[in-house]
Amino acid sequence: MTPAPATLGPRAEFIENNLGLVHACAGRFRGRGIEYDDLYSAGCMGLVKAYDGFDTSRGLCFSTYAVPVILGEIKKLFRDGGTVKVSRSLKELSLKLGLARERWMKETGQEPTVSQLAEQLNVSPELAAEALNAALPALSLTPSSGEDGVREFDIPEESCEEAVSDLLSLKTVLSALAPEDRTLIYLRFFKNKTQSETARVLHTTQVQISRRERKLLAAMRQELLC
Repeated sequence: MTPAPATLGPRAEFIENNLGLVHACAGRFRGRGIEYDDLYSAGCMGLVKAYDGFDTSRGLCFSTYAVPVILGEIKKLFRDGGTVKVSRSLKELSLKLGLARERWMKETGQEPTVSQLAEQLNVSPELAAEALNAALPALSLTPSSGEDGVREFDIPEESCEEAVSDLLSLKTVLSALAPEDRTLIYLRFFKNKTQSETARVLHTTQVQISRRERKLLAAMRQELLC
């Protein structure tokens, strides 16, 4: 029996609806030596802090209050040497997600998606993905002081959550496409339709489908690599 999905609470829903502020702030620091994913993760922490500290009685627009808080968290990365410190709340969420994953697999026999786990805990998929990534175990490969003098580095182990996060990113990119473009991608790469078959469904020509497909794939690839 599949567990009944839970709806997002007002806090998680509000935070999810304002993730555009994080992207806008993180984008200001592209090309400055820190990966965009790290900038975005820090910005998400700032967005959560902004929500929790926002006082509606002051008469400010939320974005006016939130942007400096988000920027402050991102700027901490540069002061801390580019590392994101995992908060206690994020660690607790990662533990809850792990338990929810085990329970889901026991009840359904299937690996849950990030979205399904997020629904179980009433958090946004973005926050769930962040907690899962923060919980990835690292191999203990610190600089060696042994006689062999071999230097080693901290690297994360590969995990199935990375693939799930990739699928979540792809879903986000697809949802941003225009309906006709989304249908084109769906028919071509999810239903394995030929360009000619897709053209008939969309009432156009194979040549137009070919051109549009190339542009869409290039744009999606760029978005996923950002």
